Amino acid sequence: MVIFRNKEHIYIVRYMLITTCMIAVATGIGWIFRYIAFPETNIVIVYLLFVLMTARFTRGYAYGIVASVIATFTFNYFFTKPYFTFSVNDPTYFITFAIMTVTAFITSTLTSKAKQNALEAQEKEAETSALFQLTNQLTDAANLSDIASIITDTISGIMNCRAACLCFDESGQPEQSFIQQQCAGKQVWRKVDDTAEMKHRIEGLRTAFDVGDEFCDWPIYGREAILGVLRIPKETATTMSESQMRLLHSMIESTALAMDRFRSTQKQQKSREEVIQERYRSNLLRAISHDLRTPLSGIMGTSEMLMDMIDLNDPRYFLAKEIYKDADWLHSLVENILSLTRLQDGRLTITKQLEAVEEVIGSAVNHIMKRSPEYEITINIPEEVLLVPMDAKLIEQVLVNLLDNAVKHTPSDREISVSVIEDKIKNIAVFSVTDQGCGIAASDLPHIFQMFYITHSRQADSQRGVGLGLTICEVIIKAHGGTIEGHNRADEQGAEFVFTLPMEVQNNAEQE
Repeated sequence: MVIFRNKEHIYIVRYMLITTCMIAVATGIGWIFRYIAFPETNIVIVYLLFVLMTARFTRGYAYGIVASVIATFTFNYFFTKPYFTFSVNDPTYFITFAIMTVTAFITSTLTSKAKQNALEAQEKEAETSALFQLTNQLTDAANLSDIASIITDTISGIMNCRAACLCFDESGQPEQSFIQQQCAGKQVWRKVDDTAEMKHRIEGLRTAFDVGDEFCDWPIYGREAILGVLRIPKETATTMSESQMRLLHSMIESTALAMDRFRSTQKQQKSREEVIQERYRSNLLRAISHDLRTPLSGIMGTSEMLMDMIDLNDPRYFLAKEIYKDADWLHSLVENILSLTRLQDGRLTITKQLEAVEEVIGSAVNHIMKRSPEYEITINIPEEVLLVPMDAKLIEQVLVNLLDNAVKHTPSDREISVSVIEDKIKNIAVFSVTDQGCGIAASDLPHIFQMFYITHSRQADSQRGVGLGLTICEVIIKAHGGTIEGHNRADEQGAEFVFTLPMEVQNNAEQE
């Protein structure tokens, strides 16, 4: 701001000199007219003419008004009797002075106003033309580098300087280099000395621009973050007029819009690509899973028949049993993958009916016992029949996944239990699956329901899994309007998974 004030002081001195010179020239011409014996009215007209010229060659109303007052006093001093005094012998001169002052005042004011209007019109026309050309060029930009190149070239041409532009990446960090105009048609890339310091200065900015050693930096603000920095050489920035500053701000806004538009287009294109990739992945997983499910069912059935036909002490029984276990694991994995694809496609439908809890739990436990008969699973349910609104097939899948998870992390000589109680106060059914295994590591607890997350315990490392079971459990329970959580047991070693189901049937609108 001090720089602009110094510039204004220069203009003030210049316009004062113009005013003084105009009055001096008018006085000189007046002396010539007096020597030739022209009437005094001609001298008055000369003063009016030079007051008008003063208003023409200066800026604002002040100088024309000052010139009109000085002209009146000068005419009085040099051309009215008694000469070289401000006294008058003829009182009618007061009327002449008054008319002369008012006329000079009006003419100078009208001239100044017309000049100011003309200058404003020219400035607006120049701004509009420059912005129109810039907008047309920015429309054809293919990336942020093109936008930076265009704005640098345009401003360098208008300001007659070597402007530069630094872009920020999608994470809000300044890039390592910025583009600068060297001359007409030539641009170079320069390295940023310290990107962290640059970001700190721009983010902590409290004024319109930041003054550095070489550049004055104007931030380019987008809708959500800083998109870049426009850099004007310091010697140019310190001498810019108000109209140039206004034009610069308009161009920065146009550049911000172009950068925002490009970023939005990039995000939309990336989202479309991700959706297409996800669709292809889901279709591939679904196709593979469907193709695997039928032969796996056949392998499981055949191996189970062989196990029934072979004596327990026969080595072939062990081979058939291992075949059955591997096929059953693959079949479970295929079912989880199919469930995952249905969840991602939004095709998981919940059909709630009142189901007996003991039947659903019994079916899930029987499924696990076939796969791992060496384990003992304890069931604790109310003595009276407990009917809970649920999709029995999906809740059974939840219990199977939780029990399978407990089997993986619990030695065969330890207890696994399933229990359910009715909380009449909250009107919910509370299911619990507990084990006496190695428990859940503290670092794993926040992530156990994330897709494809596998715990890092040694016991888990010896088991096979892809990290889908708990994710599917969470989605199914939430789709029922319930909650699910996992934690380590407080009474002894092991883990406990608890999920709840509401006892009242909710309509589709409430579930959504």
